[in-house]
Amino acid sequence: MKIPIYILLVTTFYLFQTGVFAQTEDKVYMDHIQSVRLFQFGASTDSQLDAPVVSLMGGRELMLYFDDLAYDPDLYTAKLIHCNADWTPSQLKDNDFLLTFNEFNIQNYDYSINTRIPYIHYRFQIPRVTKSGNYVVKVYRGRDESQVILAKRFMVYEDLFTVGAAIVPPSQTADRRESQQLNVFVNYSNGEVMDVLNQVKVMIRQNQRWDNAKYLSKPTFLNDISKTLRYESFDGSNSFRAGNEFRFVDLRFIRATGVNIANVQVETDAVYADAVIDRPRPESVYSQYLDLNGQYLVYTNDRPGGNPEIESEYVLTTFRLSVEEDMSPVFLVGSFTNWGKSPEAKMSWDPTLKLYQTTLLLKQGWYDYIYGVLEGNQFDTNSLEGSYFQTENEYEVLVYFRNLGSRYDQLVGYLYLHPNRRRL
Repeated sequence: MKIPIYILLVTTFYLFQTGVFAQTEDKVYMDHIQSVRLFQFGASTDSQLDAPVVSLMGGRELMLYFDDLAYDPDLYTAKLIHCNADWTPSQLKDNDFLLTFNEFNIQNYDYSINTRIPYIHYRFQIPRVTKSGNYVVKVYRGRDESQVILAKRFMVYEDLFTVGAAIVPPSQTADRRESQQLNVFVNYSNGEVMDVLNQVKVMIRQNQRWDNAKYLSKPTFLNDISKTLRYESFDGSNSFRAGNEFRFVDLRFIRATGVNIANVQVETDAVYADAVIDRPRPESVYSQYLDLNGQYLVYTNDRPGGNPEIESEYVLTTFRLSVEEDMSPVFLVGSFTNWGKSPEAKMSWDPTLKLYQTTLLLKQGWYDYIYGVLEGNQFDTNSLEGSYFQTENEYEVLVYFRNLGSRYDQLVGYLYLHPNRRRL
């Protein structure tokens, strides 16, 4: 019996969507895999906070770190996936962007030292690629690509187009007290651009987040003679809610209570901590203080001079928010919860304590977070956190270009914008 062609097409599309496409997002698939980070390796501790974006011409290396809560090491394999500007897999073959076979054994690992919860710390240096664009590093068990344990995004850019940007008050007057607008300038004179509106794509994001990133579809100004584009929208399409400074907990200590930690309980087999009870702050006065713009930092002060990657304890940390029960669930939003997408990010209502709470297993360090409610596909944090134009945020501009007849989107311009930087 012949199967109708539309059924084959639907089945193929479904498998493609649920298989390959799912692996082009930041995601941890196994509960025993913790503290997944991909960043530009540097000498200072705060290099962990840098976005995973590197130049095609060389420079700093990208390092992938993750922990396996296991007693024995496993064979893990890494593979790179090249993606288009919209994070769908590109048509490039492996040998189009790599000089080696696209399958890398992760061989560098260390056992944790004298920790209550044992773990194995893995390190993998991302290999150099020959094409710019969006990439995903996929890690799976053994040689079986169906047993994926994690996927992490990164970008490689080439300085082909000139990019400029500035943070200004929003064009819409009603949003001026709570939003920030990012005006973007692009000069494409170094590229062979025939159809600029279809060949050039501009994406902006705030605090390394993908859940609220914006694609700028149409420029407000185009000069074909000077080869310039300007994005200075009046409809709010290039504006972000400024939000509030991130809340944080200091888990660098287990023998003392860090900032915003109510209590720590050290047992022979585990460490427990309760964060202070948080309360909504939408109407409070804006307060300026140092934060990590939603990122987190692995570090311990209990063992000075040691290696925090293998000497830090894992702490079962409970977060609590005192607010009236609502039909909309509350989420813990930050880099360590994949910006609210991890299962533990969803908080549950405790009828006895009259608050929302959730417990996560966190490695010692400093963790930024905010609270939000899910509206559609995005988290609304304004009702619980407030939003102020003065809030310090970091922004990135990514410019993509597809040459005529090309099979992939090049990342031809990148700009990191962090005015009034107040990082810890």
